[in-house]
Amino acid sequence: MPTDPFVANHLDDAPRHRQNLPAGVAYPPARRAEPGRRPGEVGVDRAPGALLGTPGPNVGYARTLAERAKGSLRLAAGERVHDVVAVIAEIAMKRAGEFGRAPVKADLDIAIALLGYDGSADPDWAVRRSRLVHDADHHYQHRRALVDAVPAELLRRPPAEIAPRIAGWRDSTAQASVTH
Repeated sequence: MPTDPFVANHLDDAPRHRQNLPAGVAYPPARRAEPGRRPGEVGVDRAPGALLGTPGPNVGYARTLAERAKGSLRLAAGERVHDVVAVIAEIAMKRAGEFGRAPVKADLDIAIALLGYDGSADPDWAVRRSRLVHDADHHYQHRRALVDAVPAELLRRPPAEIAPRIAGWRDSTAQASVTH
């Protein structure tokens, strides 16, 4: 029986699962995403506009992070977890895209805190939030409008500077009444 020339004949020839680098040498950290490095990629110099989103590398990973966090979310009565996961994932995607990198847990934590799913929401905000997030998983335009209501300038700040500004953002969002 013929054998593929790339299949190891002996177990000693099998690939190693540990890094095969000299001591003290490590792979460099990932570089900032730059437009034009991958085919079909939209760069950071994209045309601004509503409902377009913020491109970045591997932004879909935010959805995985959000799915992992759904057990710790504090939902109000009537809120559905799949709507909440969709919104916090897209806010995390937007924050990561603003920095030109893939999403990390800190991006998700900021999205959760911004909407008050960490338990910081007062009862009035929880009621308004449940209306804002209702059916967001099924309606792209509605979800994008809510994510677009989060200013990029706010998301670009360090986490310690975002926390004091959350109440102001919630008030402005409630007054603007982002709905579908």
